[in-house]
Amino acid sequence: MGAADPPEMDMVGMRAITESRPIHRVYVDGFFMDKTDVTNAQFAEFVKATGYVTIAEKTPTRAEFPGAPPENLVAGGVVFSPPDHEVPLNDHFQWWSYVKGANWRHPSGPNSFIKGKEVYPVVQVAYADAQAYARWAHKRLPTEAEWEFAARGGLAGKPYVWGEKFKPEGKWMANTYQGHFPDQDSGADGFIGISPVGKFPPNGYGLYDMAGNVWQWTADWYRLDYYAQLAKIGGVARNPKGPETPLDPTEPNEKKKVHRGGSFLCTDQYCSRYMVGTRGKGEVTTGTNHLGFRCVSSSGAKR
Repeated sequence: MGAADPPEMDMVGMRAITESRPIHRVYVDGFFMDKTDVTNAQFAEFVKATGYVTIAEKTPTRAEFPGAPPENLVAGGVVFSPPDHEVPLNDHFQWWSYVKGANWRHPSGPNSFIKGKEVYPVVQVAYADAQAYARWAHKRLPTEAEWEFAARGGLAGKPYVWGEKFKPEGKWMANTYQGHFPDQDSGADGFIGISPVGKFPPNGYGLYDMAGNVWQWTADWYRLDYYAQLAKIGGVARNPKGPETPLDPTEPNEKKKVHRGGSFLCTDQYCSRYMVGTRGKGEVTTGTNHLGFRCVSSSGAKR
């Protein structure tokens, strides 16, 4: 479990990250995993059956954000908004913004809709939203270790869920970012932005989109040093469930869970976390328009 820098990769975006090391040995018991991310249609069925309201659809309270001015306490979500010109890559606020009215029904804001996109991954879901769906479906979110085991599809030590080369025989294997990041997405892989589920080849376990398209929530708290903790213990970690408490040194007051898989925004110019052993992170109450989830179960439950 974990990732190293493949030898052909440069030192810009196409590399593993230190939090994905050291590589360590893990054992997980058997489980079932959804073939695809949860789709808009599936999430809509859940909402219809339960009346569930997602976090992005609720107005934030003063208690949650005591320092925020009243005009900023509006329901919404974080949205990728490409600039119309080249920008430096050391300031992600150049392409991310909080958009009033963005939620799972309106992923990029009030003027965006999911009609006709029923088989696209649901996005703008916070961690609690994903948990709520999983409980309704008699499933759960995967641990980070389960997610990586499933993503590898039976391959050991490969940088991608499909093998050694990013584009074997010139073929696109995942929905990632081509062109010039973040202002010009060429869509060379067939999609500008998010794509329907299952449009790229599955991995060795028959799972689709375990790299690219949208990030996926896992059940584990995020800690930068968690892999180092496991490696220090030594041996084989059995069914690890992540650290007991979260800690991101860059934002120590934020409670974050691990994201896995990368998204349609990953690129060799900035972020290469479609590499199978790499990791992402996200504050638990925050969704974005490139973050979804899939579920696992011990019984093979279906809904």
